[in-house]
Amino acid sequence: MIVLWTDALIFLLIAITIGLGFYMRGKEHFRRPFRQIAASRSGMVSLTVLLFFVLVGLFDSIHFKASGDDGYDVISVLDYWAAPLRRQGEKTYSAPFAAFGYGKEMITLDGGATRWDYPRLKYGGAHLADPERQLAGDVLKKAAYGLFQGASLCAFFLLMLWGIFAARQKRFLYGSAPAKSALAVGFGIVTASYMLCYLSSYYHVLGTDKVGEDVFYQTVKSIRTGLVIGTLTTLIMLPMAILFGILAGFFQGWIDDVIQYVYTTLNSIPGVLLIAASILMVQVYMANHEEAFTSVVVRADMRLLFLCMILGVTSWTGLCRLLRAETLKLREMEYVRAAEALGVKQGATLARHILPNVMHIVLISVVLDFSALVLAEAVLSYINIGVDPTTYSWGNMINGARLEMAREPVVWWSLAAAFVFMFILVLAANLFADVVQDAFDPRRSGNKA
Repeated sequence: MIVLWTDALIFLLIAITIGLGFYMRGKEHFRRPFRQIAASRSGMVSLTVLLFFVLVGLFDSIHFKASGDDGYDVISVLDYWAAPLRRQGEKTYSAPFAAFGYGKEMITLDGGATRWDYPRLKYGGAHLADPERQLAGDVLKKAAYGLFQGASLCAFFLLMLWGIFAARQKRFLYGSAPAKSALAVGFGIVTASYMLCYLSSYYHVLGTDKVGEDVFYQTVKSIRTGLVIGTLTTLIMLPMAILFGILAGFFQGWIDDVIQYVYTTLNSIPGVLLIAASILMVQVYMANHEEAFTSVVVRADMRLLFLCMILGVTSWTGLCRLLRAETLKLREMEYVRAAEALGVKQGATLARHILPNVMHIVLISVVLDFSALVLAEAVLSYINIGVDPTTYSWGNMINGARLEMAREPVVWWSLAAAFVFMFILVLAANLFADVVQDAFDPRRSGNKA
């Protein structure tokens, strides 16, 4: 097993999230907003979608060595499961569910004659004897069969869960409306995913790109990149924002002046130029130390890590300002003044009274910033200062689709696939962010009781 830097940070973030969950479970002022989130249908549905994306990203974050053409390759568990998609490439473009290539070329017939026509694909629809007549019916039949198998698998696991929890929770099958909606969405996601995976054994469900690589495989692999950008950047940004924001608001004076000067100066630097300069320095460093970056995967992972670091360094200032303003208000509250009068140390006051009362702002900002960071990766990769070109990402797919949209006939499926998957992830994150904001913001009516 090989642990990349981003893999280690991802699992560290999961451990921190689990630890915070256990910590917040015993706090009533946290349990009440969580109950409100659990009572929201849109919140539970969007959380189910996000958890599905996270699960795919986790499977793509467990790497190990596998034998390859050059000795060994570094692949993930997702790569191992999707080996047919990874290996069954075509010569060049092919449309979704196609059995023929997308462009005409000179074909040599059995008798030695040549003909200018669309060539048969090597893998897509190769099992069909007469694709022109059999294609539509075969796709529908295999889609129905895949849906049936996926639905049967989901029903089996739901019955197992019911059998496990029925004795403890007799109303397991009669839960709340949000829980039923979440189960229904999860059932639909797993069933549709199983159907697409089943169809991928016979067709390229989202077509192929210029070099014949399966676009569905590229799109699924890009999920990890979007999640890494959205989560690891937050992990890097949060400590600086919380520490500097609380210190600036609580101590004021020269400490406040220094912190304000730092984030004001940082905000005055154009973010795109700072990111471009940082990525260029990373490229120069890796070029001068090739012995430390022998694998393409390791090089791409290091560039992704530095991109997360740069985005974290440039994005902590907004949350820092919010926390500073909230701390300025909290330090004038009666319980903080009483703690000072009783001789409580300043460190204890910050840990017991200030930090817990600004956590709702932290949680709201984290969820709101996630979707913005996912979109930022797409924009940065589009202008070639984002992730490594060898890294699967929606931004690289969109960047590569620029020339494809200009050719005739138009190759639209790469751009459409990246747009749809990114749209689903960002929409789910935004819907969940609205629910979290309503639950944790004390000024919202939903949190008054």
